[in-house]
Amino acid sequence: MRQTILGANGQIGRELALSLNREFDCDIRLVSRKPQKVNATDELKSANLLDLAQTLAAVEDSEIVYLTAGLPMDTQLWVEQWPVIMGNVIQACKTHGAKLVYFDNTYMYPQTAASQREDAAFAPNGAKGRVRGEITQMLLDEMKAGRLEAMICRAPEFYGPGQPQSITNTTVIDNLAQGKKAKVFLRDDTKRSLIYTPDASRAMALLGNTPDAYGQTWHLPCDDNRLTYKEFITLAADIFKVSARYTVVKEWQLWLAGKFNPTIRDAGELLPRYRCDNLFISDKFKARFPDFKVTRFEQGLAEIAKERKLI
Repeated sequence: MRQTILGANGQIGRELALSLNREFDCDIRLVSRKPQKVNATDELKSANLLDLAQTLAAVEDSEIVYLTAGLPMDTQLWVEQWPVIMGNVIQACKTHGAKLVYFDNTYMYPQTAASQREDAAFAPNGAKGRVRGEITQMLLDEMKAGRLEAMICRAPEFYGPGQPQSITNTTVIDNLAQGKKAKVFLRDDTKRSLIYTPDASRAMALLGNTPDAYGQTWHLPCDDNRLTYKEFITLAADIFKVSARYTVVKEWQLWLAGKFNPTIRDAGELLPRYRCDNLFISDKFKARFPDFKVTRFEQGLAEIAKERKLI
């Protein structure tokens, strides 16, 4: 059985390849523009998912396809390219009779303190959230019509080893690991839901290989002992053996920085989530897979410290 990862060079794709190789008896194909082996037996295939013919060739002979691709934090790119990518992947999976497992984010959710469950209504705060909601709805429509066997695996902001492209890794973990001040957006006293990247990939591999999980949306499992950034930084600093120094970056400072830095400007629509508690609920997954071990924050941070030779 061949299982194919589209967007395999990212942190989620790489850890997914490790999980599939470790836990399941399957052939693994890694697809990206310049794919690199994760396991010795991986098959590599170069493809641009914006090109339908290349996407069709990448998916051919696959039983299960995982879409874990990402795009730079560029609003115009998202608006132009995400619908094309999702359309091509859906078409390729339908053409070849492959199942699709889509790794999704929470950008389309209301950025409020309300608990987020799989049935939460979409209420995006900006263009990136709108386009993510639109392509998710594209997939939901195909699933509802019975034209494609698929599932949606949704995760909140993540942290973890390697180089995850997340705000927490970039502004908190990387800075602390280098003995610098961490940076926190807007407030340090709101509860955060963060998922450990190896957990996200392990859970997605498990779901993809569970036949009755298809046709549904799943929130991937997080540590329910949610921490504020103040608590997270205190814990990380203790494990990293560094000072728990940090700065709370105010909204006007981010607005000013966005005038000169397009990445910060394009992340602006996500700022409301840092003003209030972020309560991402993954009870459905935990009830269905009670033996799945969710990594606690102290465990995840200790693994990061080992990787970076801090302990």
